[in-house]
Amino acid sequence: MDVNQSTLQPQPGHFYAVGVGPGSTDLLTLRAARLVEGCDTIIAPQAKGAARSLSLETVQPLIDRQEVVVVNYPMQRDGEKTQQRWQQMAQDIAKRCNSGQSVVQLTLGDPLIFSTSSYLLHGLTDLLPTANLHVVPGISAFQISASRLAEALTVQEDRLTLMSATDLDAVEQAFGQCETLVLYKAGTCIQELIDLLGQHDLLGRSQLVSCCEQGEHELLVDDLSRWDVQPLNYMTTMIVKLGRRPWDKG
Repeated sequence: MDVNQSTLQPQPGHFYAVGVGPGSTDLLTLRAARLVEGCDTIIAPQAKGAARSLSLETVQPLIDRQEVVVVNYPMQRDGEKTQQRWQQMAQDIAKRCNSGQSVVQLTLGDPLIFSTSSYLLHGLTDLLPTANLHVVPGISAFQISASRLAEALTVQEDRLTLMSATDLDAVEQAFGQCETLVLYKAGTCIQELIDLLGQHDLLGRSQLVSCCEQGEHELLVDDLSRWDVQPLNYMTTMIVKLGRRPWDKG
């Protein structure tokens, strides 16, 4: 297969994990838009209990003849159930691809960073040829959040760490292992994070962005030491500036 050609139009029998960024149509890549417009089937994840699929809304202007399949997925820490659910989806997608369909799965942000696509890709590796699996990057939460703050995440030798906020012990250990720490899923444990940052005198160096690119729901806090804690959405990213790494040794 001509790899370059595969990026122009979706091919029969191929699967595409497509990152749609934070939820704004104009932040889609041209490649993502082209694949969504030309595919046979769109798989759109939706959190269990949610009334909408933000990833599907992002590409709505591009939908015409495509079949749209909205898939509810569990937001829970049950590895076995999660894997079973996505293995079922992988089998359905493989069946579609083997019948000649081109299938796009949408995911907010990037398909390889804390994404539902990771589960699907893992399941599809045993069901479809590797050459038929494609990943289209999207703007991730740490990128769009940093853009709101207009401050560099790294300079010269600085180390950048991305991790889930849900393991507070791991978060605390990371304070001494990088210059910039980005915490995903911060909304699920915001009070505990605030307490931990306060213990290390890091609130003044910490910022957060919640529901970025989601209109009136978006919240930006550029100094957590001056913020009154409130419940936040799951899609909350925190950036902790721990310092700069010396690089000018002259």
